[in-house]
Amino acid sequence: MKNAKESSCRNLTDSWLARRQAAIPRGVASSTPLTAARARNAELWDVEGRRYLDFAGGIGTLATGHCHPHVIEAVEQQLKAFTHTAFQVMSYPPYVELCERLNRLAPFTAPAQTVLFTTGAEAVENAVKIARAATGRTGVLAFSGAFHGRTLLTMGLTGKYLPYKRGYGAITADVYRVPFPVAHRGVTVDETLRALETLFYSDLDPQRLAAIIIEPVQGEGGFNVAPTELLRRLRELCDAHGILLIVDEIQSGVGRTGRFFAVEHSGVEPDLVTLAKSLAGGFPLSAVIGRERVMSSAEPGSLGGTYGGSPIGCAAALAVLDVIHAEALVERANHVGARLRERFDNWSRREDLASVRNIRGLGAMLGFDLVDGAMARVVTARALQLGLVLLTCGRDGETIRVLLPLTIEDALIGEGLDILEQTLREVVVS
Repeated sequence: MKNAKESSCRNLTDSWLARRQAAIPRGVASSTPLTAARARNAELWDVEGRRYLDFAGGIGTLATGHCHPHVIEAVEQQLKAFTHTAFQVMSYPPYVELCERLNRLAPFTAPAQTVLFTTGAEAVENAVKIARAATGRTGVLAFSGAFHGRTLLTMGLTGKYLPYKRGYGAITADVYRVPFPVAHRGVTVDETLRALETLFYSDLDPQRLAAIIIEPVQGEGGFNVAPTELLRRLRELCDAHGILLIVDEIQSGVGRTGRFFAVEHSGVEPDLVTLAKSLAGGFPLSAVIGRERVMSSAEPGSLGGTYGGSPIGCAAALAVLDVIHAEALVERANHVGARLRERFDNWSRREDLASVRNIRGLGAMLGFDLVDGAMARVVTARALQLGLVLLTCGRDGETIRVLLPLTIEDALIGEGLDILEQTLREVVVS
């Protein structure tokens, strides 16, 4: 009887995979073959009824976990009121209230304003639009290893060719790039700054540059933390040449690093900030927060979008901010991060496990490297078999990254880390 039940489950999974492959182009890839059925906080169940611990969190989208009761209640209340007006036709309180709250949280001392969108890439594109309007310039500087999106402009800003750029033709003009400092790869802040000097000397008048965009902690690029020295020097450079500093907090923001914004660890104040992912607890919503004098440069009607700042997303985001405050999740990120780092450090000293190296990150946004991408893929595949969802990142996919919900129970952290340790041990044995 058990075998028949297992066969039925496998047939169900295979059926969904077959339907997916027939209906959806291969350009939309998934890191696992699973099909989700339900979820709660840090746990997922697939269509077979099998339980998984979620250490991927929708690629950093679920700081408050799956289906947080307060978020669901807020969404249900908004659903009963209305689902859509288009903010450009008729505004609504949740949009205004959310912008007010984000303005108070802005990581700079000047008066702030916020505009809402739907996706992270949309937020980045509009931050660049606003910077161009404010400066009257067009150039944008980004970094190697960056990930800012897959649209045409953000694809140009993204600092990784495969799989994001091949086959899509010419990249957006007036986008420039310098190396991101990564100590374990031998790239220092001084080398990055020298590359900037060379760029300005040979190819680009800084007076043509509208903005510099940087992730305080790179996501797809490998969880590399932007050194405080670099952020300070970029701030000085921007001030000297009238350039705007855009901080992309789409993956690192909303408390994950032990501050609401990761850039706050440095004390450097940006001009514009992009937010998305965990902002609305899994509902599509993004934001650009900027200094009022910068934000007011955009002409009326030049910003927005039909679904930008939807009432549902705004209601969810307001509830997320409530949860972060009520459950002290910014502080909890440091507790979770300390526990993860202690375990990673222990693994790095052991010879019975796969080599764990280059542990890095801030707060609960932590990762480490394995020997190469092939080993990382083996580890994540085996972890999935044992009930743990993990993601890789980094130049060659060699980095194991952890993006678990900040609301996760301590016991589940231990359970997930035990599974990961088992996979690291099995890799050595095999």
